Amino acid sequence: SGEQAAAEAEAEAPPVVLKQRPVAEVETWTIAGAAAGGKRVLGCKHYAHACQLVAACCGKLVPCRRCHDEQVPMHTMTASAAMVCMKCGVEQPPGQKCVSCEATMARYYCGVCNLYDDDPTHAVYHCPFCNLCRRGKGLGVDVFHCMRCNQCMSLAISETHVCREGALDTNCPICQESLFTSSSPVRQTPCGHFMHSDCYTAYTKTAYTCPMCSKSLADMTIYFNMLEALVMAEELPEEYRDLAQEILCNDCGRRGSAKFHFVYHKCPSCKSFNTRVL
Repeated sequence: SGEQAAAEAEAEAPPVVLKQRPVAEVETWTIAGAAAGGKRVLGCKHYAHACQLVAACCGKLVPCRRCHDEQVPMHTMTASAAMVCMKCGVEQPPGQKCVSCEATMARYYCGVCNLYDDDPTHAVYHCPFCNLCRRGKGLGVDVFHCMRCNQCMSLAISETHVCREGALDTNCPICQESLFTSSSPVRQTPCGHFMHSDCYTAYTKTAYTCPMCSKSLADMTIYFNMLEALVMAEELPEEYRDLAQEILCNDCGRRGSAKFHFVYHKCPSCKSFNTRVL
């Protein structure tokens, strides 16, 4: 019949593509491959993949969403209007395989996030609750989603995790990047605040108090004992020896009176030197 012939013709028709671009204009390479001096790998500094994305917001051709947000700081990329295969240069709707050369764009592809990642060492999954792709093997495998915190977390802390509603719906206090959408690992401090693990490591090289609440981030007993020995060995001018100062302890939150000193003041309640003069 005529309808059957039309259906067969439609099924055999080649897919419609938007346009062809020179391959040399769309090829980009991962930094890791170039640095190792080995075989070059298609992709960008964030992901390995064989396609470029056309940002729906501005039409800019970029390797990935993170590249777009770095190059165009005025706005963020939320979706891609099309993809361009780096192997044949054909622009087409986003997908895991090229409709022209049939090359696979990446091992992992998420149609919701338009995320491509071909790195075999990366485990990636899509969380339907966060509505984001995250690093990990998957919910119930090595991560769980805390409905109250509205965040995916490692199963290793599932028994000790303390919920804080909306705690991650904010920016890292160090780098100011969004914690909720960040692809970097997040760490919880003993006082219950959150920051990127890398930011925490860098910050605690020069500071020991939380940037949010000023509580000590670790057991500072040895350091405080050193300060006490220093204060005891220091001889103040006679006019200051009998003076006292009102202080507030950042660790226990109590007020008290401490012996006068130009820099260090010991909390009479918890013996911490993490205090401030009132």
